Amino acid sequence: MRNPDTGTARTRPSGAQGGGYVCVTFDFDALSSWMARGMLTATPRSRGEFAAVAVPRLLHILEARGIPTTWFVPGHTALTFPELTRELAGRRHEVAVHGHAHENVAALEPAEERAVLQRSLDALQEVTGELPRGFRAPAWDLSDASVGLLVEHGLRYDSSLMGHDYAPYPCRTPDVLDEAGVRWGEPAGLLEIPVAWSLDDFPYLEFLRTPSGLMPGLRDPGEMFANWTADLDYMLRDFDHGVLTVTMHPEVIGRGHRLLALERWLDEVASRGVEFVTCEQVADLVAAGAELGRYRPV
Repeated sequence: MRNPDTGTARTRPSGAQGGGYVCVTFDFDALSSWMARGMLTATPRSRGEFAAVAVPRLLHILEARGIPTTWFVPGHTALTFPELTRELAGRRHEVAVHGHAHENVAALEPAEERAVLQRSLDALQEVTGELPRGFRAPAWDLSDASVGLLVEHGLRYDSSLMGHDYAPYPCRTPDVLDEAGVRWGEPAGLLEIPVAWSLDDFPYLEFLRTPSGLMPGLRDPGEMFANWTADLDYMLRDFDHGVLTVTMHPEVIGRGHRLLALERWLDEVASRGVEFVTCEQVADLVAAGAELGRYRPV
């Protein structure tokens, strides 16, 4: 396996079939997710504001370990916290797009979705000086129009779907599902870097009371990271060059006890001999012909 930055050979981790990659990603939702929920009173706003407090802590932890990451940033967040957004790019982390105000694009009409995508791309370009190359849908839900819109706007990859756990795969034009079965769509020129709710810090840790019910959260972060490590160890045992993608939110993971647990987890992952990569680096590997996430059990 080759280091995607230097081209130098890496040593396979002990007991692993073919090494592996870890994508550490952050959804910098800030105030936008509370806007999308219609929770605009002072305390929800302050919960979103805490994201800006947590980002420098996370950057310090990552920089101390030389770990590149991908940050999915809504356009609203970029415009609200432009200095922090520019700092992400300035420290060579990837900045990708995450809607404008955390809209659920699956609930939008195609014209609305097109306008939101353009607005969010314009906001990130205005703040960072560059167009993002990747997309993650707020609430991890795509419409039937989403893939075509992302291709049309020159995006290289999406990270919203859950059709695999360790293998990036091509996004398709819309599938047709009915009582007769499924008519699968065609590959659409957009790479999927898959995600999972079990690899997201929000369900484990965030307390949320809404009209539809209570999400208790507030669990031991060590339990969450132990689950993530077990997923990684399984990948390293039974897959060649798999990719594990985890998702965190600054306002969630950025509390003291959780940051200490994050530090321990990052160090544990590094001890496995894997390569930390951005999502765009995964897209680069696939574009160069790498076969990632091939199932080859011991």
